[in-house]
Amino acid sequence: MSPSDDNKRRATRLHHEIPVAYRSVGSFLTDWATNISHGGLFINTKSPLPVGTTVKIIIQLPGASFPCRLDGRVARVTAFDNHANMVPGMGIEFTGLDERQKRELETFVERLRLQLEQV
Repeated sequence: MSPSDDNKRRATRLHHEIPVAYRSVGSFLTDWATNISHGGLFINTKSPLPVGTTVKIIIQLPGASFPCRLDGRVARVTAFDNHANMVPGMGIEFTGLDERQKRELETFVERLRLQLEQV
């Protein structure tokens, strides 16, 4: 990741594995999100969707009563690179979050951040 990529990030991403299901045109897939922030998440997959693809995401945030349904778009793709030890996948930027979704994500990310600080 280049320094300019760091500057583009609006939210600190926290490493945490969460099962995620997502739908795009003609497909419904399941994978693992390996980090999350209140602005997006990274899905670990060897078959990422093209940048700009819109997706519907379903995640069950620990502590939430119901699965969270979110809209997003593929913001970046990381190809598998065995020599650089890069995890393949795609960065998803959340789009069109309502206030309830924002609160749930912010609460989860803050709780996770506090847990990680205690380790």
